[in-house]
Amino acid sequence: MDRKRVGILIFPEVEVLDFCGPFEVFSVTRLDEERRRQEPSPFEVLLVAEQMGPVVATGGLKVLPDVTLETCPLLDVLVVPGGWGTRREIKNTRLLDWIAERGRQVETLTSVCTGSMLLGQAGLLDGRRATTHWRSLGWMRESFPAVTVEETLHVVEHDHILTSAGISAGIDMALRVVIRYFGEEVGRATARHMEYPFPDDNRRRV
Repeated sequence: MDRKRVGILIFPEVEVLDFCGPFEVFSVTRLDEERRRQEPSPFEVLLVAEQMGPVVATGGLKVLPDVTLETCPLLDVLVVPGGWGTRREIKNTRLLDWIAERGRQVETLTSVCTGSMLLGQAGLLDGRRATTHWRSLGWMRESFPAVTVEETLHVVEHDHILTSAGISAGIDMALRVVIRYFGEEVGRATARHMEYPFPDDNRRRV
């Protein structure tokens, strides 16, 4: 099986569901539901951090990354989550440079919640449509005038870039990535396995 490699960025005070939601979707995806226990996911998922060692997410959850920015292999998909920590990382030029470089290399670039602010700061959203957490829509509009900020959509797809609204919206975004690679039947089966309502309606839910 030609597995797609997904890198999920983590950093101090990253929102837990922002990265765990997509992690769950990609790790439980199967091409054959009848062989769920025998076959692996078609996605290989890696957690990426600036350095090795525990990363303390929102609420105090401690997470161990698989690779660092330097040791991260080539990726097919990059997921940039959000959370309170983005307010510090948006000034982290080392991280932003890495996001800019990898964001231009990957087949599919995604963000959850205020992770789109990091994509914007890395110059990856200019001339595109995007969204973020509803509380940060104004921040995004003011920060990136060259970006068309979508206020009514849960997930925004523009070319190879998918940005999503806050927190739980990352699950919907990840399901759309599954569909992009492996079709709607696999996406629906993944949502059903998770007992998660398949996102037929893309309107923002707040």
